[in-house]
Amino acid sequence: MKKENLRKCKEGRQNAPITDVLSRLGDKWSMCTVLMLADHGTLRFNELHQMIEGISQKMLTVTLKTLESDGLLTRKMYAQIPPKVEYKLTPLGETLVPHLMSLYDWANTNMPDIKASRNNFVIIKN
Repeated sequence: MKKENLRKCKEGRQNAPITDVLSRLGDKWSMCTVLMLADHGTLRFNELHQMIEGISQKMLTVTLKTLESDGLLTRKMYAQIPPKVEYKLTPLGETLVPHLMSLYDWANTNMPDIKASRNNFVIIKN
């Protein structure tokens, strides 16, 4: 590891920006939500819920609130009946998308090797 990378890693533990960001975005629901909004632009709650397979309404609500509190998406509520709420990425959220896509591409490219390593890994018990 280069000394520069080691320094950054040590600083990260002290200042924790990468740890903080990964703890907020590292779950599958946050990444899926950001990527869906990146692909489709403005979406309503039920549209997001239908697009993100396996997410509960409660988990989607929590995820959206977290992303909104971090400034990655905006929530626009319309005064009508039934209520209409739309979500879209902020400019800050849009800057995250290429990085998530790089990670997504890396995972897709390397998953066969990762799975093979997992299958070949032997845990030695004492």
